[in-house]
Amino acid sequence: MQQPVYNEQEQFRRNALQQLRDLGINPYPAELYPKNATAKEILSNYDPEAGNYSSVTIAGRIMGRRIMGAASFIELMDETGRIQVYLNRDQICPGEDKTMYNTVFKKLLDIGDIIGIKGYAFITKTGQTSVHAQQLTVLCKCLKVLPIVKEKDGVVYDEFSDPELRYRQRYVDLIVNPENRETFIKRAKIISTMRKFFDDHGYLEVETPILQPIPGGASARPFITHHNTLDMDLFMRVANELYLKRLIVGGFPGVYEFAKNFRNEGMDRTHNPEFTCMEIYVAYKDYEWMMDFVEQMLEKVAIAVDGTTKKMIDGNEVDFKGPFRRLPMLEAIKEYAGVDIEGMDEDQLKQVCRDLHIKIDESFGASKLIDSIFGEYCEKHLIEPTFITDYPVATSPLTKRHRRNPDLTERFELFVCGKELANAYSELNDPIDQLERFREQLRLRKKGDDEAMYVDYDFVRALEVGMPPTSGMGIGIDRLTMFMTGKNAIQEVLLFPQLRPEVYN
Repeated sequence: MQQPVYNEQEQFRRNALQQLRDLGINPYPAELYPKNATAKEILSNYDPEAGNYSSVTIAGRIMGRRIMGAASFIELMDETGRIQVYLNRDQICPGEDKTMYNTVFKKLLDIGDIIGIKGYAFITKTGQTSVHAQQLTVLCKCLKVLPIVKEKDGVVYDEFSDPELRYRQRYVDLIVNPENRETFIKRAKIISTMRKFFDDHGYLEVETPILQPIPGGASARPFITHHNTLDMDLFMRVANELYLKRLIVGGFPGVYEFAKNFRNEGMDRTHNPEFTCMEIYVAYKDYEWMMDFVEQMLEKVAIAVDGTTKKMIDGNEVDFKGPFRRLPMLEAIKEYAGVDIEGMDEDQLKQVCRDLHIKIDESFGASKLIDSIFGEYCEKHLIEPTFITDYPVATSPLTKRHRRNPDLTERFELFVCGKELANAYSELNDPIDQLERFREQLRLRKKGDDEAMYVDYDFVRALEVGMPPTSGMGIGIDRLTMFMTGKNAIQEVLLFPQLRPEVYN
């Protein structure tokens, strides 16, 4: 990277920084600043008759200012919002020395600088609740020019709206577009509501390895790294399923984890190579119980976010209040694609795909062929929350066979607005059947399917010890946040999404 070249405004700020130091003012002090109020608290609660907020200490960024000789106004923004601050030269600089006002405030401070104000609340002649400053402290000099949005004659200037710039400089986005903070506050609320829901049911939050010797638990292409001491390749976690089920074998009645997963696959508006997934496993339950459980959880989450179960998603009003429709996968294909694929082998499925003009690869096994038909013809119709149930065995290598039809599995995926939100099974706990399913995945891998699973012999050994009947479910936190906040790109709900490297001149 070359040495940065500063523009005229940036150089002016660096000169001001040095002048502050020359005046004996530390522009980056280390001392604790004793805030005792926020902008929102003062604006909401100040009562001039009660005389409250007669001694306040606030801090924040200068986001605007109007200098009028001996008196000036600042628009100060803290974490709760903006408030007006009034400064009078003779009151903030009593006595002969007017340096703090005439030089520091008027010439050396600028928009973006962080300052502290001690004073008292009052109401201006125009009826605006403000803070009358009695003391100003420089807390941090901002060396970059912030793109502060301005509007004149209906025209907006300096709007910080370019998506890539917003994602790359999220710190600037959160300052100049503070409404975007609400998305991440809601994301945290979603996670805390889910955690409380699980804890209230008596299930245990756990942590499982991110670096794994086998990338198990999902059909996905992994990231590979190398451990020097052990001289072995390791894989970044694609899913945490197999480790969580080992804990059910070990005797925990229910475990869950909010996990960072990594998949070395495409990037688009709904996929990021690093993402957050919650998985939960509960002993002595099945997938039908899990559907009821998911309905209850999502209703609580939706209400916690903004008080209602109804959300606007991609122009559709979607209601997360249960019960949701339950539609077997083969019936969905029959309903939306007009073809009955039950009992078909790979060659027959390939012919169906050709007849339906679906692009496929010769390496595709039955699982990907069925997924291709379903994805092309069914998903776009699933707007309201819908459980797609009873997947064919070929599509579900970790799932228990259906109790009434051994060609199907006890699995569901929850779809909302044409996108998968959750995936759940009655977990396969037959070690012999599981080993055969792994070997089928190995056959697909040898055919060229680099997303097929590896054989995890230790997991098979765990099942040989004995796992009780168990239901498990995974839900993508990023996509759930998109739905609950009405965002149409995953980058909007990730604080720091993956981007191509910046090119520096």
